[in-house]
Amino acid sequence: MAVKTYIAAITEALDLALERDENTLIFGEDVGQNGGVFRATDGLQAKHGEDRVFNTPLAESGIGGLAIGLSTQGFRPVMEIQFGTFVYEVFDSIAGQMSRTRYRFNNTRHNPIVIRTPYGIGTKTPEMHADSIEGLFAQIPGLRVVMPSNPADAKGLLLAAIENNDPVMYLENLHLYRSVKGEVPEGYYTTPLDQAVVAKEGSDISIIAYGGTVPLAIKAAEQLEKDGVSAEVLDLRTVSPLDIKSIGETVEKTGRVVVVQEAQRTAGIAANVMAEISERFVLSLKAPIGRVAGPDSIFPFAQAENDWAIKADDIVKKVKEVVDYD
Repeated sequence: MAVKTYIAAITEALDLALERDENTLIFGEDVGQNGGVFRATDGLQAKHGEDRVFNTPLAESGIGGLAIGLSTQGFRPVMEIQFGTFVYEVFDSIAGQMSRTRYRFNNTRHNPIVIRTPYGIGTKTPEMHADSIEGLFAQIPGLRVVMPSNPADAKGLLLAAIENNDPVMYLENLHLYRSVKGEVPEGYYTTPLDQAVVAKEGSDISIIAYGGTVPLAIKAAEQLEKDGVSAEVLDLRTVSPLDIKSIGETVEKTGRVVVVQEAQRTAGIAANVMAEISERFVLSLKAPIGRVAGPDSIFPFAQAENDWAIKADDIVKKVKEVVDYD
């Protein structure tokens, strides 16, 4: 297997999807000749043509409307929203239209649309570029929310999302784009949607994370090992719908849990995971569930980003609190 960066794995997945199905289209702001602001689509227009990889006007609402229309005509649109928080401009298309199509038409129509957009702290972007928006979209029925944490999953989950007949919000972590490398299987393959995976085995406590927080959780688990604490890391991969079975298995295995998210603390994925554990697996718990999350404040300007962001040490501290609970 070749070693690739997270973003190279995404580019490869898009290339393979275009090769596999002539009805797959990629479009968004500057995705054509420029290859997108992060070069995720670099070289794809030259290879597959302007009819299949093309630029749109700077109008996110138009991108969403175009995707809906194309999907009703047999195409599989992969629409790029340049930065995560720009989805506010296309929120109605996502939440009010494409996510409801299967229900609205009694399962006779569907919108096989992938909404690709980057998110996340760590690259000093301007305001409204790096917010974690998954909590907003996890509450929308009919919409999957997928957040890979490594190159192999970035490729496999994206190909699975493009194959899927329901709309998928595919969130790519900005910091991971070029900071993470890993072995990526060759050729076309898919990684199952809606399934979590154990990223690191452990026996004393479970750290449940997703997206950009998974490498932090693994780093924390490695630090904890030196102190005699065996931490298991569960990578959710899909945050809506949650893989309740895998969450239950890790809770029952260790009896102690810390849930990690980069987003603000209130009403996020971590809160949902904690609620599901409390309702379904409370008798397996040996201690209250811990949580590590961003503060309930506006995502900061670049100068304050490092102070705002959660760190591996924050996870270590919370894990020790939960492990030491009597």
